[in-house]
Amino acid sequence: MPRRRIPLRHNHRRIRRTPAPTPTLPSRRWTSVHSVSQSRPRRATRDDVDGIVRLVTSAFGKYVDRIGRPPAPMTADYAELLETSRVWVVDDGEDIVGVLVTQARPDHLLLDVVAVAPTAQGGGHGRALLALADQDAREQGLAEIRLCTNEAMTENLEFYPRRGFRETGRAVQDGFHRVFFAKPVTGAPPR
Repeated sequence: MPRRRIPLRHNHRRIRRTPAPTPTLPSRRWTSVHSVSQSRPRRATRDDVDGIVRLVTSAFGKYVDRIGRPPAPMTADYAELLETSRVWVVDDGEDIVGVLVTQARPDHLLLDVVAVAPTAQGGGHGRALLALADQDAREQGLAEIRLCTNEAMTENLEFYPRRGFRETGRAVQDGFHRVFFAKPVTGAPPR
């Protein structure tokens, strides 16, 4: 393999050989139509239920053929979840583009639903919602976050480990082939 020539760079006092700086490309995060800087998660209200259902349908609809039936989040009763869980949404001023549903358990925070609209993916909303889950768990004194996803949702099987989750098991529940994940809460005291 031929040696790469490094261009000479002049310094006022001496000549040194350093590689030319590599140009940086703009991050996908900044090119998204819906970026986190435009909208922040907020607690959901009853007025948000229809928007949540539309969002979940668009976010999980692509999985119906893979799984053979609607994924569990598509059949959830979000009006009821507002009463029994903590529900946050991200809206862009017109539509709900992200949703997070959590349930506190005795020893962990369960992420029941995490969804971002296909048009808003890559804008940092998923990361922001997971950071909010970390904060929520910490405030409730919980040291671990758990979730499950379907094994047919291969994108999620790659996304969650990049966010600090580790796979803890697999099982069939209610006819769904589930993959379970857990991660310690960032900044939580050790158990």
